[in-house]
Amino acid sequence: MTITAATALQDLSQTDRILSMLVYLENVLVVFDGFRALDIDVFGLYHNELRVVIGPNGAGKTTLCDVISGKTRASAGKVYLNGTDVTSASETEIARRGVGRKFQTPTVFDSLTVFENVELALPRRRRLWQNLWGRTTSDEHDQIQSILKRMRLSDEIHKPAKFLSHGQRQCLEISMLIVASPQLLLVDEPAAGLTDDETALMADLLLELRGEHAIMVIEHDMDFVRRLGSTVTVLNEGRILAEGSMDEVQANPQVVEAYLGR
Repeated sequence: MTITAATALQDLSQTDRILSMLVYLENVLVVFDGFRALDIDVFGLYHNELRVVIGPNGAGKTTLCDVISGKTRASAGKVYLNGTDVTSASETEIARRGVGRKFQTPTVFDSLTVFENVELALPRRRRLWQNLWGRTTSDEHDQIQSILKRMRLSDEIHKPAKFLSHGQRQCLEISMLIVASPQLLLVDEPAAGLTDDETALMADLLLELRGEHAIMVIEHDMDFVRRLGSTVTVLNEGRILAEGSMDEVQANPQVVEAYLGR
């Protein structure tokens, strides 16, 4: 039997579904030039849940993140965040509501130090005048140091970002997201290009963070997915094919045929 979000939520009313989830999508359709990039009946993400989304190239994984983050507007259906309808909200508004996103290629400022990159990501630094003349408070300084220690970057705190390894840059970008204390982190292929040691570290870091943030990870590395030990959502051709543990989805013949068996 295919395990889906609809199965898990079918006994709840629509209102209860919306209110019990941090993120809830219902009947969401995204169409590009006649092509259905996303066709989701029901998708839900709980508060402080770590969810992994897998699927072949073109399955709709990035489009799902785009819809949740407001980068792409749904052609039909509803998107809720914390019980509020954000279907028509802008990307900026959704970010202000607590959604942070890390893309596959880290976007950090090479000429700035590790500390300065995170400092620039402080919520109040989003205003131009604060960037130019604002000073970091002692509490903010301590917060940044605490985050960098947690992300194993304390020894690199004064190093320009251009000298970091790829794995360290990944950790720096996550640090830049969590300094704003988002409710949801959308993380695209965090294990891509990492060494074995860095991959193990990244898995440990995400598992640490899940108690404070909901995290949705897009990933292709099945060993990394298994390390996370979380619920897996499988997308194929824009639709949810299955949901469950890694063992459950790996045993699903449809998943094997569409993705894992390739």
